[in-house]
Amino acid sequence: MSTPQGRRQLRPTDVKRLNRDWRRRTEHRLHLLTESVTQPFNMGSIIRSAAAFGVERLWLAGNATPPTHRNVAKTALGTERLLDWEHAGTAAEAAAAVRARGLRLVAVELTGDAVPLHEAPLDGDVCLAVGSEDHGCSPALLAACDAVTYIPQVGRVGSFNVAVAAALALAEARRREWAAP
Repeated sequence: MSTPQGRRQLRPTDVKRLNRDWRRRTEHRLHLLTESVTQPFNMGSIIRSAAAFGVERLWLAGNATPPTHRNVAKTALGTERLLDWEHAGTAAEAAAAVRARGLRLVAVELTGDAVPLHEAPLDGDVCLAVGSEDHGCSPALLAACDAVTYIPQVGRVGSFNVAVAAALALAEARRREWAAP
């Protein structure tokens, strides 16, 4: 059976060229704040997605597992070396550090005032925030945010895994930037 012309997997050189083209279309700064994400495999997945979407800085708050944890590398697959990161203390301290860099802070969380992800204020320089696997974003982090967004779902599941939620939100932030006129 033959494959349609042009439908072959890209070689590594082609992938680099494709990614370089998307980097040229990317102007806005994108950061990510993780508060008390403790599972190394979740943190590794978050780091890999953050690196793929060109996150400039990863902020850790609370008892978030650092990228240097040995089990993070199992899912990050070496991408942890591509991200600048720092542990910024408490959620309030991390939010202040984000603001000092001139970014809007948008939490990904299920709250009464959250707007759907496709309506969230993700234009310009933004830092997305995700919370722990069990409890989500703390009240202190939510209070420090400029906005809160949620990811609409139609299934019978209450929420996404934190690593999946982070990847979806990062993808939407970049998609909006790339789709802007």
